[in-house]
Amino acid sequence: MYRPRTATIRDVAALAGVSVGTASKALNGRGSLRADTVARVRQAADQLDFHPNPAARSLHAGRTYTVGMITTDTIGRFSIPLLIGAEDTLGAGEMSVLLCDARDDPIREQHHLRTLLGRRVDGIIVTGRRAGTRQPLAATVPVVYAFLASSSQSDCSVVPDETGGARLAADHLLTVGRRRIAVVTGPEHHQSARVRSAATIARLAEAGLDPVAAPLHGEWSEAWGRQAVGVLLARKIEFDAVMCGSDQIARGAADTLREAGRRVPQDVALVGFDNWDVIALASRPPLTSIDMDLEGLGRAAAELLLRAIEGNYSPGVHAHPAKLVIRDSTVPA
Repeated sequence: MYRPRTATIRDVAALAGVSVGTASKALNGRGSLRADTVARVRQAADQLDFHPNPAARSLHAGRTYTVGMITTDTIGRFSIPLLIGAEDTLGAGEMSVLLCDARDDPIREQHHLRTLLGRRVDGIIVTGRRAGTRQPLAATVPVVYAFLASSSQSDCSVVPDETGGARLAADHLLTVGRRRIAVVTGPEHHQSARVRSAATIARLAEAGLDPVAAPLHGEWSEAWGRQAVGVLLARKIEFDAVMCGSDQIARGAADTLREAGRRVPQDVALVGFDNWDVIALASRPPLTSIDMDLEGLGRAAAELLLRAIEGNYSPGVHAHPAKLVIRDSTVPA
């Protein structure tokens, strides 16, 4: 049976009127080529139904065009958006991501590391829940830490700018006229709880204000949000806003305020943190919240990893900006 000859890179180059080297660079996203040249080469490849041979590509470049991602975030709350963002960047270069769940188990993590290195991945992204820094991964390929940072300053880490996010939230509360602000957040030992609380207090101090009470630390839960606001009310503390360390806390706070006859936001404005849509949008009213842009953080981590693979390593901690999403809990509909 006759089978048509498979198109080669030489056929693509000939049809596009460029050299084989230029055609290869255009299809692999390398080099500084004119946009019209890249478009012409890709159009020729589509016309010929040309598909690069992954094995030949890897052999030629000394790479496998695969990247590993090791996560300790078992529920995927943070790792899935990061993975989506990383794949957005890596997919443009026809690179694949292998996701490994370490489940906070050092032995499992080492098994995944050996497996990824055995598959000759070009680099690794490490992510997980953020309770502080983590020990460096002993890898022989470039590693970028995303969302949580390595304890070594010689490593490359990209983390959400939680300080900047908390300042945005405090700025917003001040802008809408709130002056008696309470702070309710997560466990005192948790880095994010400490950072978010400290940044809020610092911004209030710049405006000549103090929180109405010492920050209340508890769990990252709706139950704690309900309990904490109950404590504020029982102590007869006057407050017109609550800066919450998470959306779960803010949603619980909203429940207690409503049951106590306090209107949100007319009497008390609420700000959450994380912009977790399943919580923020389902809250009554929907929550104003700080979005850490996890997909954008994943894209940034992948870009840093690609540079590291090319030999341009960027050590240190890189802060990824957060953004304020305003909803009805601070500004009446």
